[in-house]
Amino acid sequence: MKTMKFLAGCAVAVMAVFSFCSCDNDDTYYYYPPMPDALVTVKPIEGAGFYMQLDDVTTLYPVNMAASPFGDKEVRALVCYHEVKPLNEYYDKFVEVEWIDSILTKPAVPYPADGDVSEYGDDPIELVRDWVNIAEDGYLTLRFRTCWGNTGVAHYVNLLTGVNPDDPYEVEFKHNAFGDVNGVLGDALVAFRLDDLLPDTEGKTVKLTVKYKSFSGEKTVQFDYCSRKSTTSEGPVEKAAYSSRLK
Repeated sequence: MKTMKFLAGCAVAVMAVFSFCSCDNDDTYYYYPPMPDALVTVKPIEGAGFYMQLDDVTTLYPVNMAASPFGDKEVRALVCYHEVKPLNEYYDKFVEVEWIDSILTKPAVPYPADGDVSEYGDDPIELVRDWVNIAEDGYLTLRFRTCWGNTGVAHYVNLLTGVNPDDPYEVEFKHNAFGDVNGVLGDALVAFRLDDLLPDTEGKTVKLTVKYKSFSGEKTVQFDYCSRKSTTSEGPVEKAAYSSRLK
C-alpha cells in the first residue's frame, strides 16, 4: 500500500484563533489568519523556484517566494494570494502569496491482482459538498468527513483504480480508521494523483466515477475529468481540521 505521512503543522495555524490582551484594559483582540481562496498544484522548477497551476490551463508565478516551502515535491495546496504586475509572458498571472499550506498529496493505487483490499479498510466517510472537491490538473481532490477519536491514531485513505473492468474511469475511495471509529465528526482534505494509472483522455472530458462507503451505505459521485495537460474555485474554505491525522 502506497502511503505518505502528512504532518500539517500549519493546519493548526489555519484553524486557530490567536488572542492578544491589552495591558491597560480587559479587551481581547482576535486575529484570524487569512482564508485560502484557491486550490493549486505547486510545481517546483529545477534551480528556479516554483510556480502554481491554478486549473488545467492557468499558471501563477509567486514573485515573493524564491523557493517552494515544500522542497522539490509536487503537492496540492490551498493558497491566498493577490495579483501583481506581469513580469514576462511565460506565466498567465504573477502573484504575491499571502499564505500557503499543502494538503496530503499521494498517488492513486491499482486494484490488487489477488483482489484482497482488506489493508485499505472499509470504514465509512462522507464526502462534503465543497468547491475543493474537483478533478483537475491530473488530481482528484476531496474533502471528506468521518469520526475521529482522541487516540491519535492515524487514518489511511487511498484511491483504488481498476475496480471496474468495463470502465477504467471508475475508482473507489477507501478509508482505514484502524479501529478509531468513535468520536467527533471532523473534516480532512486529500488529493490523489490520477495520471499514472488512468488512461489518457486525449483532450476529451470524461466522467470520473468515485465509489465510497458512507455512513448510510454505498454511494457514488461523478466528476468531469480530463487528463493532465502539458501546461504548467470560488469562495473561501477552511483547512480541514483533521488533515494532520491522515496517511
